[in-house]
Amino acid sequence: MTEASTPDAQNPNAQTPNAQNPGTRSSDARNRDSQDRVLIFDTTLRDGEQSPGATMTLEEKLQIATLLDEMGVDIIEAGFPIASEGDFEAVSRIAAISQNAVICGLSRADFSDIDRCWEAVKHAKRPRIHTFIGTSPLHRAIPNLDMDQMAERIHDTVTHARNLCDNVQWSPMDATRTEHDYLCRVVEIAIKAGATTINIPDTVGYTAPRESADLIRMLRERVPGADTITFATHCHNDLGMATANALAAVEAGARQIECTINGLGERAGNTALEEVVMAMKVRNDIMPYRTGVDATRIMNLSRVVATVSGFPVQFNKAIVGKNAFAHESGIHQDGMLKNAQTFEIMRPEDVGLNATSLVMGKHSGRAALRSKLRELGYDVGDNQLKDVFVRFKELADRKKEVYDDDLIALVRDQGTNAANDRIQVKSLKVVCGTEGPQTADLVLTIDDETKTAHAVGDGPVDAAFKAVRELVPNEARLVVYQVHAVTEGMDAQATVSVRLEEGGKIVTGQSADTDTVVASTKAYVNALNKLLVRRLKTAPAAVTV
Repeated sequence: MTEASTPDAQNPNAQTPNAQNPGTRSSDARNRDSQDRVLIFDTTLRDGEQSPGATMTLEEKLQIATLLDEMGVDIIEAGFPIASEGDFEAVSRIAAISQNAVICGLSRADFSDIDRCWEAVKHAKRPRIHTFIGTSPLHRAIPNLDMDQMAERIHDTVTHARNLCDNVQWSPMDATRTEHDYLCRVVEIAIKAGATTINIPDTVGYTAPRESADLIRMLRERVPGADTITFATHCHNDLGMATANALAAVEAGARQIECTINGLGERAGNTALEEVVMAMKVRNDIMPYRTGVDATRIMNLSRVVATVSGFPVQFNKAIVGKNAFAHESGIHQDGMLKNAQTFEIMRPEDVGLNATSLVMGKHSGRAALRSKLRELGYDVGDNQLKDVFVRFKELADRKKEVYDDDLIALVRDQGTNAANDRIQVKSLKVVCGTEGPQTADLVLTIDDETKTAHAVGDGPVDAAFKAVRELVPNEARLVVYQVHAVTEGMDAQATVSVRLEEGGKIVTGQSADTDTVVASTKAYVNALNKLLVRRLKTAPAAVTV
């Protein structure tokens, strides 16, 4: 058995003494603290990574986990250890480096799954096993279990998990479409078997806010032992109500929200961490709850997750979208100049967004660049700074003005064209115009060997992609090709996103450059590098909670 987690993360209903004056606080004050504390359970590295094309490398997962840990997230669901050796290693490494957060692994209701999960998380300072099984009529049919057989499996597997770890979370997958009487029955079984957190997943984004609240309220009222555990809510965004459903569940008594950065997740995504954290912060008058999250770190994490996942944040996304603090209407601009609160309910700096836009140029030095990157939320090491600085100087020579978004694109591009990638673009020359043919001469470094190709295509991008395929034969189908200007002006950098599909595997690549064809080729190569990683992964049957 491992040492139990601290009361606050294990069960927010437990009393937590005041470190400054533990003997003077009244029981009412302690009870108030336990009732308004909401735990943030981040599943970006597990449920978020299940987004088609969002596969992350081990180094990227470690980076995100470290940032989440420093941000004050209570629980990090680091992955699904039995899915592959890569997933197991990622969860194990995250468990080893975590300093503050509970580290959780996911497992199906199967002894071997649970054992593998425990092997991955057991070295964490505060480990947790999260086991689940589908309980709705549709999901009960998958393992072909009747109600009694499933109830027995829940009892046996939760008991097994609890014998390994003091911190056990159990989820009835598709809970919102499970018969209420049966849901109450299996929740009671899981509690008696030793589960310390009961998560209620809206797996397919089916429920609505009032129903979400009623479900939590019903379980708290009807299930014996409900007052001894923490109820969690896990919502998907298929009907656009994930954040509302999660907050409604909290009002009904749930004290853990499962969420992801940028709302990343399968289909329409999950509850967005930044939305629930800032909703409770801004509207604390009607939602008197608190989290341990340092909101000023939100923007940096949002950018990092967007970069490594290849999923750009939509411009009008709440909290972290490019337009979240932009004002174009004349009336709005006039109001902002007189009093920012007329049209802003939170300050950009509250989520770590720097208000300054243009400060860098070709005469700026390395120290100024490091300082500016820090303001933007990027604390880069010496080697990374050296690389970014060289490319910043090249960009400054080509661009009249270098904006914050240009610098962010440089850092992202450096991250998506890593030095350890098996395939790297060395040089590219294209011929295009109204008089064909359009051609591309490409030089790639593949496993440290330099290779060249000449290709003819229907335009420069098609020619460049054909040259890549000549050097890296593949059957991947191009399903998405998107170009976005990073900033305004004729000399703006272009960020290109490429999504490839091969045999059910979907990967996304991204790159930025003032030359759109170069950015396109690097994005395509970036996607191919991720595809090579995906080919090595062998996952079990698709899982969603």
